[in-house]
Amino acid sequence: MDLRQLEYFVAVAEEGNFTRAAARVHVVQSAVSAAIKTLERELGAVLLDRNSKRVLLTDAGAALLPKAQAVLDAATEARNAVAQVEGVVTGSVRIGTLTAMTLIDLPALLGEFHRRHPGVLVRTRAATGGSQGLVEQLLDRRLDLSFVSLPGPVPDGIVLDELAHSVMDLVVPLDHPLAAEDEVPISDLAGLDFIDSPLGYGNRAVADRAFAAAAVPRRVTLEMSDIFTGVDYVRHGLGIALLPSYILGDAQGVSTLKVTGADLCWPIGLARPADRAPTAAARALIAVVHEIFRD
Repeated sequence: MDLRQLEYFVAVAEEGNFTRAAARVHVVQSAVSAAIKTLERELGAVLLDRNSKRVLLTDAGAALLPKAQAVLDAATEARNAVAQVEGVVTGSVRIGTLTAMTLIDLPALLGEFHRRHPGVLVRTRAATGGSQGLVEQLLDRRLDLSFVSLPGPVPDGIVLDELAHSVMDLVVPLDHPLAAEDEVPISDLAGLDFIDSPLGYGNRAVADRAFAAAAVPRRVTLEMSDIFTGVDYVRHGLGIALLPSYILGDAQGVSTLKVTGADLCWPIGLARPADRAPTAAARALIAVVHEIFRD
């Protein structure tokens, strides 16, 4: 066995696909396949089930995966230890981001990190299934860090540092009966048609928890994947929406009011896996994030 074989095997196991794994390790697919076949011959066992639409681990592959991941982590830490002696942080860090990230100036943050640690390669990956999807990628080792919105208890296996929060306000069309009000009790919102993000998104979780706590039924009639389109949907009469106040600005054609009797605080935090120590590159990025938010 060598590190290259283990790296390719882990990439295929985590991606569930040879094409995506090859793109991840920056080689052609045939090289990944050849390396894993060689590894299988050396171990005397089939590691991957290639007959399904998604490449799956055999029992032998499932036994090897955590060991291979640990070996690669140890090799990375060894490189980082030598680099730190020389006063340089190297390596890479994979960070997940939310689609509604304007509460955090991510380009500015990563720009500051790059100025301090130009030898670190940063790979960003946008959420496709909300914060819950990002948590799953952290637990599956596809991400090292991620910005997430996780109201309520922190999921098992995750360490979360809360960074910021925004209150969600109610947005209604100008011709809505509530448009002239400054605030409304959550109890008065029962039975109205809501526009919201799909399940798994942090802002959806905040709203669902608030209505459940108040024992008020809520009907979501339209789901949006991009929270920034919420105002447009409301303006065109498709429903009302709870949106974080920081994205509303001087939104035209709608009215905004506070909801009373409910906890509608939408948090943003930095999450990482609890079962493995962050690499030197990840620790450096965590330090920059905390410094920026502290200031």
